[in-house]
Amino acid sequence: MNCIVIDDEELARAIIGQLIEKHPQLHLDQSFSNAMQAIKYLNHHQVDLIFLDIHMPDFTGFDFIQTIKNPPKVILITYDKNFAIEAFEYECIVDYLIKPITEDRFQKAIQKATNTTIPSGGAKPDPKNTEPQDSVNEFYVNIDRRLIKIEFAVVNLVEAKGDYIHIKTEGKNYIVHSTLKKIEDKLPKDLFLKVHRSFIINTKKIIDIEDNSVLIAKEVIPVSRSNRPELMKRLNLL
Repeated sequence: MNCIVIDDEELARAIIGQLIEKHPQLHLDQSFSNAMQAIKYLNHHQVDLIFLDIHMPDFTGFDFIQTIKNPPKVILITYDKNFAIEAFEYECIVDYLIKPITEDRFQKAIQKATNTTIPSGGAKPDPKNTEPQDSVNEFYVNIDRRLIKIEFAVVNLVEAKGDYIHIKTEGKNYIVHSTLKKIEDKLPKDLFLKVHRSFIINTKKIIDIEDNSVLIAKEVIPVSRSNRPELMKRLNLL
């Protein structure tokens, strides 16, 4: 089985690498110190097994699993026993190793990974992605007793401010008495994404991403931790 290791601790990566080298069924393709490097690698390479640390800066192991499409088998590695119940909610996770990892326990995990078959799409199903896509290309807003047509393609973002929403387009901004939830239901799910409790963005308009924010036009939009995995999944990373 071709495998990769994702752990921000250099010593942990080295130890797991040594254990992999001793096992005739395993081949270590790459080791990564952060999840973003691994995501880019998996966009172009297929692996059979991932050794994944749960605790990593800015991006947990569970965030990582939800970000990648059709994840392979995953063996979690951590110092913390408290995530075991959550871990097995994911069909792709075949075992859960507590650091420091012993060779005997490692062998049992590999045996379990060898004997386990996971279905296609081993992460939790995302109900947001199962909804049918709307075939229309625009929506209408009521402003000063006029119905104004706005095409989806020109919308940069939607921001909630109190009882109003601000629809910001390439050429003009509109203020409408409504809720973010109501307009979210009108927008096509393949183009728009709620990244924060107050913001929905057009993912095609993203210029730059840094830490927990995105740049659209000249505005920096915050991205909440819970919405970041879905955003990363939408990106065509090189």
